[in-house]
Amino acid sequence: MHKINPAKLRNSKWTAVTPLNREKHFLVTEVEYDEEGAVLSCVLEAVLSRNEYPIDWQELKDADKWLQGWK
Repeated sequence: MHKINPAKLRNSKWTAVTPLNREKHFLVTEVEYDEEGAVLSCVLEAVLSRNEYPIDWQELKDADKWLQGWK
């Protein structure tokens, strides 16, 4: 499990452990917070194709699916 600071989530870089459609590297482009600072929504953008995917930011903690940074 990765430790992730929700305040530093925007513009963070991620690598998919099992890429789909040649999309391996991602950038967090949008993060929406509530009044208490909890993350409401998160959007990943594929670097290669510019496709955007909404994701539950808690999934990024799973080391079997995501690696922090571009590997």
